This record gives sequence, structure tokens and C-alpha cells, in this order.
Amino acid sequence: MSKILILNGAQPYPFAKGELNAALTERARTALSEMGHKVRVTTVADGYDVEAEVENHIWADTVILQFPVNWMGVPWSFKKYMDEVYTAGMDGRLCAGDGRTPEAPKANYGMGGSLRGTSYMISTTFNAPAEAFADPTEPFFRGANVDDLLRPVHLNSRFFGMEALPTFAAFDVMKNPQIEDDFQRFDAHLKSVFAPAATETAA
Repeated sequence: MSKILILNGAQPYPFAKGELNAALTERARTALSEMGHKVRVTTVADGYDVEAEVENHIWADTVILQFPVNWMGVPWSFKKYMDEVYTAGMDGRLCAGDGRTPEAPKANYGMGGSLRGTSYMISTTFNAPAEAFADPTEPFFRGANVDDLLRPVHLNSRFFGMEALPTFAAFDVMKNPQIEDDFQRFDAHLKSVFAPAATETAA
């Protein structure tokens, strides 16, 4: 089985205490452990050791980024985590520079990642309804989908050589929550992505 690092990037606010993201994090920990995976969890808002987090990324086969979308990106405390941990890992442990060489200084920017063979999965929560996305008639996102909005998060992970797994999103969680449905969809998503393939038996 694989080694999975879950990063709970929720930042508690008076109007949103991070309970749903904590519940999804714990649900993932339990489900993945029951599947036989080794799981580590970091709750960013509780504090962290930068060097330990670099080592957690090296240890992991998959990194799950669990966070609420705040102002169209990750919460400030999760961005701080990225600034500190990812910068520390630029010494070759997470990436060796930005991928360019003196021989080709204009080519291969962003391709210096050291985590090739590692995957990542975004799991996120939105106040926005699902219907706001992927619909050209909706005036705000103008047809963009969730992964379009979160492209900087995807690019951060690609910078370190990681490959994307399918994204999970829970929508309308403040004004029209459907939490039990979200939990069921999340369970099914985890099973589809991480459950071991059934062993074929010889006929």
C-alpha cells in the first residue's frame, strides 16, 4: 500500500471554523488507513515544523491538499506553509532549481522537481454552488471549472514534479449545505482513486 500525506489547510474564522475540512480530513485518514495505506496528517493552522514537512513530502507517495477556497485561492495560513516548506525544499529535496540550465536558460522552466513519481489530489470546499462553474452563461467564472480556478495550486505541485489525481470539491457549503451527500461523494471519490485493485484469480 502507499504512503499518503494529508494537509488540512483550513484557517478558522469566526464565520467558518474549518469543521467541514477537519471532518473531510479525518474521513480520509480513516478510510485510507482502512484500505491499508500509511497516513500522516498535518493541520496547518495548528503549527508545523518546516523540516519535518519537507521530509513528509519526500516520504509520501501521494499528497492530499484539503482546504476551503478563500478569495479564489488557499487560505493565508496554507499559503504561508507553502512559502516556508516549499522554499526550504528548493535545496534539491523538493526541487533542484527551476529546471533551467546554463546551456538552455530559456527552456524547461518549472521542470526541476525532485518528487517525480509522487501524486497529489486537491480536495476543496466552496461557498459557490456547483452551477457557477463550467457554464459559459454564468457571468462570474465565465465557463471556467474548478481546476481552472485552482491552476496556481496545480502549478505549485507540478513545479515539484508531482502528477495530479482527480479533484474533489464540495459546493455551496455555507448557504445550501448538503453535507451528508458530500461525505458520500467523498467516500466514493477516495475509493475510486485509492482503493487497491481487485486481485484477479486464475480461472
